[in-house]
Amino acid sequence: MREILVINGPNLNLLGRRSPEIYGSETLEELNKRLEDYAEKNGIRLKTFQSNSEAEIIDTIQQAENVSGIIINPGAYTHYSIAIRDAIEAVSIPVIEVHLSNIFAREDFRRHSVIASVCKGQITGLGGLSYFLALEYFLQSGGDDGL
Repeated sequence: MREILVINGPNLNLLGRRSPEIYGSETLEELNKRLEDYAEKNGIRLKTFQSNSEAEIIDTIQQAENVSGIIINPGAYTHYSIAIRDAIEAVSIPVIEVHLSNIFAREDFRRHSVIASVCKGQITGLGGLSYFLALEYFLQSGGDDGL
């Protein structure tokens, strides 16, 4: 069975409480459960991870073995973590960057991702659906579509 790793960065543990007008009212646990159910129905094992620590996120990326792909919401690290960018670039695993909010419709500093250039793609602004679309990419392509 293929496995997909979902990594959530800083403050995503506060989903449902932090700025629900921007990020929605669903908690991270609820989102993870829905993703896991969807993945299981489609023959995929989903492993989820959340950390507020840049170092733990980097370690998780570097230690990802036998996964077909990574879905990452790096949170605020999107905009400045060259270290997470370099960790993604160093592994031979396709990565899709996701964001709940539309980072391009927010403050200027949120409109740039240092991560995007080393990812297969980026899905932003569709709430929890962003994760499902990233998972669907891996279901449809297996991550090996030559993009």
